[in-house]
Amino acid sequence: MPMTAQEIESMIVAAMPGAKVEITDLAGDGDHYAAHVVSESFRGMSRVKQHQAVYAALDGKMGGVLHALQLTTAVPK
Repeated sequence: MPMTAQEIESMIVAAMPGAKVEITDLAGDGDHYAAHVVSESFRGMSRVKQHQAVYAALDGKMGGVLHALQLTTAVPK
């Protein structure tokens, strides 16, 4: 069963309190999303580590229930 944008957002925010998360359904199928995540917790992390933190927040759903996630991350300005 595909994930909803709200489920993805909730999981990320639960793991990264205070994060600003924008989710876009790219194909309308509940399987292909884009996520833009801005979190203070990313400060000092490489882009790879930031992305790994988001994937960890998704608790193993990436590549299974969630097929594709186009991810951009940033530190608040």
